[in-house]
Amino acid sequence: MSPGSGAHVPLGLASASPRRLDLLRRCGIEPSWVVGPDVDETTRQGELPRAYALRVARAKAMAGAAQALAAGAFVLAADTVVACGRRILPKALDEPAAAACLDLLSGRRHRVMTAVVVATPERRLVERLVETVVRFKRLTAAERDAYLASGEWHGKAGGYAIQGQAEAFVPAIQGSYSNVVGLPLCETLGLLEGLGWKRT
Repeated sequence: MSPGSGAHVPLGLASASPRRLDLLRRCGIEPSWVVGPDVDETTRQGELPRAYALRVARAKAMAGAAQALAAGAFVLAADTVVACGRRILPKALDEPAAAACLDLLSGRRHRVMTAVVVATPERRLVERLVETVVRFKRLTAAERDAYLASGEWHGKAGGYAIQGQAEAFVPAIQGSYSNVVGLPLCETLGLLEGLGWKRT
């Protein structure tokens, strides 16, 4: 089955992120399967945010393609990075890490980059990187502490989730909102459709 045949070609999602799955479902897209690829996401010394996001997304796409449950399928993978200048902010796994991220972001602009990589049925990798500029208000101590107490930051790149309580910290963004959540929908669907993938 080829993309140009007019028949539906399966789409797999190589991501353990529930946010990415939810974003696709908002567009009426239900992946044929979802796998959480085992990929080392450790940053390399001196690695810049853009290069890091692309490297990890490529690794996820290749791992997802290797685990594909159907031949002739598209596999979608992505990696989102929050960056201040050249610095990559971590996925906050404890409160001190989240607090450090919030302190750094407070009153500043930062960039959110998502690398989207699609493995075609022929296992060719096609990629796109989308960048959004996010501006944070200057947080009061009470706002910071309340957000830390919410626990919403856990596992989130940069220590916040724009689709949750942290949206109140963001007076302006420049670029794709869904990119900050974890998957730039317009660009992702354009990439898939440009490669010949069709919805059911």
